[in-house]
Amino acid sequence: MQRKSFLRNTALTLGALSLFDQKMLAAFFQDNPWKMKMLRNDIGIFTEKGGTIAYLLSKKGIVVVDAEFPEQSKHLIDELKKQSDKPFELLINTHHHGDHTSGNISFKGIVRDVAAHVNSLTNQKNVAMKQNTEDKQLYPNITYNDNWNYKIGKEEIRTYYFGPAHTNGDSIIHFQHANIAHMGDLMFNRRWAFIDRSAGASVKNWITVLDKAVNTFDNNTLFVFGHAFDPEKVTGTKDDLKAMQGYLSKMIDFVTKEIKAGKSKDEILKEKAIPGVTEWQGDGIERGLQATFEEVVEGVI
Repeated sequence: MQRKSFLRNTALTLGALSLFDQKMLAAFFQDNPWKMKMLRNDIGIFTEKGGTIAYLLSKKGIVVVDAEFPEQSKHLIDELKKQSDKPFELLINTHHHGDHTSGNISFKGIVRDVAAHVNSLTNQKNVAMKQNTEDKQLYPNITYNDNWNYKIGKEEIRTYYFGPAHTNGDSIIHFQHANIAHMGDLMFNRRWAFIDRSAGASVKNWITVLDKAVNTFDNNTLFVFGHAFDPEKVTGTKDDLKAMQGYLSKMIDFVTKEIKAGKSKDEILKEKAIPGVTEWQGDGIERGLQATFEEVVEGVI
């Protein structure tokens, strides 16, 4: 009887502890449903769902790069308000895709200005009209072409546009004092890239864009990536940009050879690997293969 009582009490105790641990774990994830991490100086990143967000907590105000989706951008805004009582001065979009701009709407009436490349604004408007979501947009009120400068406190922000790549409106956002460059979706770190031909993308020029980025920034630059196969690796170095170049170059070589060998588009799109590309993973290899096939057939490559 004593043994049965001991076992019963032990089971109840373990059950209570297990329930306690579950509640503690649930509370932890409720308090930390996304990841915020400071990088250098007053600049951090936020990842929950969509393209990586970067933010600057300056004594003069807050700057945000990209906005993910409405729910996620509200989470970001709430968290930044806990960390700073300064106003939201600027939101910059690296490009127009919904996982980077649909969260803009959460900043309506909060942020002073929204900026993006002129092609990014055009693309955002075109998509919104097609999807009948114009009432859910907060469009940039500031647009630029090749470069644009913005100074806030000790930080000077400079945007770079090197031509079509992932879309025809991708900007690199460089925090010059901290030496952090947000690449947006010009970088899919070890993850098969989406190449949006409907928005003027260019596989061929993407390689050139990355080459210009490598030559523009120094070896101490910390790069923020729009996406990564490993969620922990949304920042990196020039070596990661060069690796992305290598993947794109090998994809062009592979598709070109397959076409010359008489392979059809459908046959090429069934491929699950690209010779020489060993690090890129995930879903969506066919998106890059299709975009490359179209460029080769059109004579662009």
